[in-house]
Amino acid sequence: MACAKVQARPIQSLRQSQNSSNPNRQNNNSSNLDTMVGRRYTFSEKSPPTVQETRRVGEDPLVKYPLEHLELKTTIGTGTFGRVILARHPEGDDYFALKIMPMAEVIRLKQVEHVQSEKDILSAIKYPFIVDLMWTKHDNRFLYMLFEYICGGELFFYLRNAGRFTSSMANFYTAEIVSTLDYLHERNIVYRDLKPENLLLDREGHLKLTDFGFAKYLDDRTYTLCGTPEYLAPEIIQSKGHNKAVDWWALGILVYEMLVGYPPFYDDNAFGIYEKILVGKVTWPKKIDGIAKDLVRKLLVQDRTKRLGNMKNGAEDVKNHRWFRHIDWDDVRNKKLQPPVRPHVTHRGDTRNFYEYPELQIPSVTNGSQQTEGISSASDTAAAENSWPEAEVPLLQSDINLFQNF
Repeated sequence: MACAKVQARPIQSLRQSQNSSNPNRQNNNSSNLDTMVGRRYTFSEKSPPTVQETRRVGEDPLVKYPLEHLELKTTIGTGTFGRVILARHPEGDDYFALKIMPMAEVIRLKQVEHVQSEKDILSAIKYPFIVDLMWTKHDNRFLYMLFEYICGGELFFYLRNAGRFTSSMANFYTAEIVSTLDYLHERNIVYRDLKPENLLLDREGHLKLTDFGFAKYLDDRTYTLCGTPEYLAPEIIQSKGHNKAVDWWALGILVYEMLVGYPPFYDDNAFGIYEKILVGKVTWPKKIDGIAKDLVRKLLVQDRTKRLGNMKNGAEDVKNHRWFRHIDWDDVRNKKLQPPVRPHVTHRGDTRNFYEYPELQIPSVTNGSQQTEGISSASDTAAAENSWPEAEVPLLQSDINLFQNF
C-alpha cells in the first residue's frame, strides 16, 4: 500500500529539458531523506460513442467551452489513473486544465465512488482558494473534467526549492488553508488529502486547493484507508473510523513541513511511517518559531476529541491561536493579504512552473472522431509505445452505466 515516490527537480528546471529524467520513476528502495519528501502520490484501499452531457457549473460553460473546440497543448500533470492536459479555447484565448481518466482504469482501481464524489462536491462549492470546476463529461472510454488553469504550479515545488519557509511565509499559506478547511467543514465535507502537492499558486501567489478525489460528504465517521502516508492521522491507520479531525492533523503535518523542510514522520516505507505516527514523537530542529510549534503540537494530538479544530468551537479555535493574532480573517478570504511569492509567468498559458511529462497519444475528441492523434508537438512523432493502452480496453455497457451521473 506504499504510495509511489517521485524525485523532485528544482523549480527552475521544471520544463527546461526534454531529455531530462522521467519524473515518474519509482524510488521505493531509497532511504534518502530527499527521496522520502519527494513528490508523493495518494492511494486508496477502497474502494453510445458520442459525448454525454451532464450537470454543469455556472452559466453553461459546456456550451461556451465545448470539448471538441479545445486545443490540447501539453501534459501538466499525471496521477494513478489519469492525466491533466493544458487546453486552450481559441476564441478569447482562454486556458484550462483538462483532466482525462480512462474508465477502465477507474473501474479496475475501484475508484468509481471517489471520482463521482469529486465531481459532486466540486459542482456544489465555490471558494477563492478552491480550484473551479467548469464542467464534466464522458464518452464510451474516458471521463473528462475541465478546470480553471492555475499557472503558478504546486506549492510543493516552491517549498523544495526554498528548502523551508520562514514563519511569515508559512503563516500566510496556513491562513488561506485554514479559511478553506473552515468553509469545507461547515458544509460537512472532509478533504482527506492535504499536502503541498495539492496546493497550487495562482498568478498572484494565492493558494488554490485541488484534487478532491478523496473528499467526502460526512455527517459522522468513515473507515476508508486513503491518503498520503506521511499525512495520515492515527485514527485512519488504526481503522477506528475518522471524521473532519483528520484534516486538522494533516494541517499540523503541513505546517511542520513548511517550517522544517520535511514531514515529522518519515521512513523508507509506509509501514515504518505508520509506526512513527502512532508513537507520535515529534522532533524539532533549533530556531523554529515557538508559537508556530505550539500550533503544530495542538494539531498533532493523538486523541482527536482534544485536537485543535475538532473541539467545541471548531475552526475558530485554530483561527484564535496566537500564531494568527495579526490576521484579519475577512482580509484572508478577500485575498487582501500580500502573497510572499509571486510566480514567474509571462502569459495565461505559461507552463514553466510544471514538470515536463512524456506525451501519450489519446483518442481525438474533435467532432466525435475515433481516430488517434497526439497532443502538442508530439502529434507527429508519438511512437506506438506512447499510446494510452488503458483507453483501448473494451467496456461493457454496464460498466459505462456506472458513470451515467458523471
